[in-house]
Amino acid sequence: MARSHIAVAVGAAFTAALIISQLIINLGFPSVDFWHWRLDQTYSGTQQTHFFSEKQAGEPQDDPSQYLIGVGKADITGPVVELNLMGYANTSQVGTGLRQRLYSRAFIIGSPSDPSDRIIYMVLDTQSGDTAIRNGIVEGLKGMGSAYSIYTQKNVAVTGTHSHAGPGAWLNYLLPQITSLGFDKQSYQAIVDGALLSIKRAHEGLTIGTVSAGSAKVSDANINRSLYAYLANPQEERDRYPDDVDKTMTLLKFTRASDGKVIGVLNWFAVHGTSLLGNQTIVAADNKGVAAYLFEKEMASSSDAAPGFVAGFSQANVGDTTPNVLGAWCEDGSNQQCRFEDSTCGNKSQDCHGRGPYFGLNDGGAKSCYEIGKRQSDGALGIISSDQFTTISGNVRSFHTFVDFSNYTFTLKNGTTVRTCPAALGNSFAAGTSDGPGAFDFVQNDPGAPNNPFWNIVGSAIAPPSPSQIRCQYPKPILLNVGEAKVPYDWSPNIVDIQVLRVGQFIIIVSPGEATTMSGRRWREAVYNAAISTNIVSQATPPIVVLGGPANSYTHYITTEEEYGIQRYEGASTLHGPHTLNAYINSTLGLLPYLSDDSTTTSPPGPSPPDNRNRSISLITGVVYDGAPIGKKFGQVTTDVNSSYPHGALVSATFVGANPRNNLRLEGTFAAIEQSQGDGTWTQVKNDADWELVYEWKRTNGLTGYSDVKITWDTGISEPASGSYRIRYYGDSKAVGGKITAFEGASGVFNIA
Repeated sequence: MARSHIAVAVGAAFTAALIISQLIINLGFPSVDFWHWRLDQTYSGTQQTHFFSEKQAGEPQDDPSQYLIGVGKADITGPVVELNLMGYANTSQVGTGLRQRLYSRAFIIGSPSDPSDRIIYMVLDTQSGDTAIRNGIVEGLKGMGSAYSIYTQKNVAVTGTHSHAGPGAWLNYLLPQITSLGFDKQSYQAIVDGALLSIKRAHEGLTIGTVSAGSAKVSDANINRSLYAYLANPQEERDRYPDDVDKTMTLLKFTRASDGKVIGVLNWFAVHGTSLLGNQTIVAADNKGVAAYLFEKEMASSSDAAPGFVAGFSQANVGDTTPNVLGAWCEDGSNQQCRFEDSTCGNKSQDCHGRGPYFGLNDGGAKSCYEIGKRQSDGALGIISSDQFTTISGNVRSFHTFVDFSNYTFTLKNGTTVRTCPAALGNSFAAGTSDGPGAFDFVQNDPGAPNNPFWNIVGSAIAPPSPSQIRCQYPKPILLNVGEAKVPYDWSPNIVDIQVLRVGQFIIIVSPGEATTMSGRRWREAVYNAAISTNIVSQATPPIVVLGGPANSYTHYITTEEEYGIQRYEGASTLHGPHTLNAYINSTLGLLPYLSDDSTTTSPPGPSPPDNRNRSISLITGVVYDGAPIGKKFGQVTTDVNSSYPHGALVSATFVGANPRNNLRLEGTFAAIEQSQGDGTWTQVKNDADWELVYEWKRTNGLTGYSDVKITWDTGISEPASGSYRIRYYGDSKAVGGKITAFEGASGVFNIA
């Protein structure tokens, strides 16, 4: 998570805390007055259909390499305008439109003979997994009937792709709510409902099949943005690896037995979702969303793929990675690379920015994002087209528990007893990274705070750290003691998720935080060795261990002790002190026996984290009403297309608009391109799930409710066939009094030649 404008965020926190406290005193906590359940709701527009007709289970199978497998995909696009985007913590980055719809992709693997042995791995186009989102999903599953009762806290993993370009205001804790002005039920419910729908589709399509694993190196899609901290790890350890970030993509292929067709793939690769920059305001799923989109398009035309094929591009040990592969450069006119030790230019962080493959286009990183996504898609296509797959065989197992990391005491291998600390963020957290620089005079790898009394006031107002907390977090200088801040509710998590999923020899560590490159390597290696030494997996078929996250909650970063000592952004954002990584490893290994074939018990639930959904404050205003100028109507064209365009041109039209928050059009679309069939009929060939179609909304008069919608088609991306086309706009207007009415608009006809 890149932190930009953190000073504004913390200042807002201080102000918000005062406002919120006064609101609570005078009004009490707000009540929840709307939830938009939509599993059985009908939507206009293109419907996603990811169902399979096979029976969910047949006779018990003797073949240990056969599983029940299912995949599902559903729309989770929340409010795309007038809501802060989640990731950069930039209060000025408020949504103004949509480039690409966001999705939840669900993957189910289970035993054909034992319904209780089943897992769900979810990949959401969000910044992270989250406690509030996961609670909503687990509760929703309970309400979907007895067939879904097998899906519980133990076997449901909710991961985010770590995109920094999606709507915010859906997280459980106060700190990430601050820049979005609180918690928005519409944004939250779009994610929960879509996630449940993706599970429903995967469950209803369960079929007998096989799972196999492959891997390949993707060399040009990530670099290490915090190399100075990485180099603090022991030389002998670093020498074991060819690169300073993990460049291996690991992929699972799901093949149904009835016809040998592939129904989906799920892969893990580490690269931050920061190709789209903090100065752009169009919602999209960043580079992993592009990768999934391109891969699914490619497989739609493959005879080897089943209809409704789903591709999940999951995050891995992402902490110190970046997609800005040209490195970090000073944007102060010097054209020099940023200072290696602290990513500064002239001793300041603000001018240090990472550059993607197409740096300099002034497009908010859009073309670089597409390119990094394509490189991941190409890597996955290379794997699936090869014959170098390992058959996965064996039982399905899982465990999940909560552990309180505010004071988790354990023993290291050398016999030393250590503990974790209540969550806290250090000075370098406010410095940000080259993906999203911070504010004021904070820099990375600097043990001192700027000489600015504002920070002392804010830090003291949140929760002054005790001498014990200062010692525990050392050498981190505490800027924000968020783990001990409880007013009006918890600011950051102290209770963390520990979860591991197993399918035969394939083991998935589900990480709630952003593990750095070396942290992920250590965690995976510890699980690999323990799985063999405890006979969970046979050495004859050695474990394949991956790490996926950020998942289930968002616990910021997980660095090694050596990286923590450097206190760059990642170390300063490692919440629970220098022993955070070892605490995760210790907790994981202690529960690993629950994955064994002969385990007959279930992992303990642990202490429940706070659930802030019904007490979260929101200062987000709703849509009051929409208006159309005199003599005009909603959907009417105000700036029309030209009559013809060459291939590669940008085609756009502007319409009398209405606020898209009136109807999220989930499973539908706000915009479309239609092609003439020559007989008076039109066929939709593009919609707002497609990267090359951009929907932009702009409020032109707040008093009258006027707004414009501009829809732009970049014909240079997909190279459309020559022919006649038109742009369609689908909207919903809100009248005074609250009635919402759907409308449509169409541009003039234009030719592509």
